[in-house]
Amino acid sequence: MSKPSPARYRTTNWSSYTASLRKRGSLLIWLDKDLSWLAPFDGKPGRPAVFSDAAIQFCLTIKVLFKLPLRQTTGMVASLLKMADLDWTVPDYTTLCRRQKTLAVQIPYRRVDGPLNLLVDSTGIKFVGDGEWQARKHGVQGRRQWRKVHLAMDTATSDIRAVEFTPSSDGDSPVLPELLGQIPEDEEVGTVTADGAYDTRRCHNAIIDRQAIAIIPIRKNGRPWKEDCPAATARNETLRATRHYGRAFWKRWTGYHVRSRIEAKMRCLKAFGERINAKDPDRQTAEIQIRIALMNRFSAIGTAEIVRVD
Repeated sequence: MSKPSPARYRTTNWSSYTASLRKRGSLLIWLDKDLSWLAPFDGKPGRPAVFSDAAIQFCLTIKVLFKLPLRQTTGMVASLLKMADLDWTVPDYTTLCRRQKTLAVQIPYRRVDGPLNLLVDSTGIKFVGDGEWQARKHGVQGRRQWRKVHLAMDTATSDIRAVEFTPSSDGDSPVLPELLGQIPEDEEVGTVTADGAYDTRRCHNAIIDRQAIAIIPIRKNGRPWKEDCPAATARNETLRATRHYGRAFWKRWTGYHVRSRIEAKMRCLKAFGERINAKDPDRQTAEIQIRIALMNRFSAIGTAEIVRVD
């Protein structure tokens, strides 16, 4: 029996997508002249902060976007402010390093009408160790350390709506409730699509608590659960459908294969670098969140619209 021909796809908005890609390369799109550059007086004891969180995030955004050290970041920010005819003072590199540890990064996102459909997955990112070529050429020398990034993406806008940063030893399933906790309570969640690693009671209960539908394949050695809660009942229905129709049909019927989009989004995350520069966990978290903010900003400028042609 011959194999079916692979599906073909076509981009329908090449003109607008090309314009959006050009706009992403503009230096001044990251700078808003109405930005509150100086920190407001908060009335707290001690020396007040000079620069606002928005100013620190802007500087660190330039750092991540162009993969610059802190000292070069201050020089580039100064040149950008000069191009924009702004006489703002640039934070020095020690201020950026110190504020990155406690920075509350603002991640922009868009909301659409209707329920929110989430795609959930995780990936690893390195912060200590040899590069891939050196490890292949000379073998692994010394230790290599990784961190794990957990993402939840909106299928309608391709924006990352929730992110968690954990040690590599942590599993995927315990983090799902925390990801759902980042979604506002007043926003309806329709479906949560994830792989078989999330086929646990903790995950199913968290999804049912948000009155959403779990699209999670049953593990190959999965057994029916005792139906002592709504989550177990819904999970057993998935197990019966999988056994009756087969896993391949169930995945096509539920639209599970759309989960590949979040894997592509992880590739976008690593396009900013296969490793993170910060060594402190809090600074690492801020660096990852700034990458997510950049990705959402790129998506808001414009994305490709792809349709299947056969």
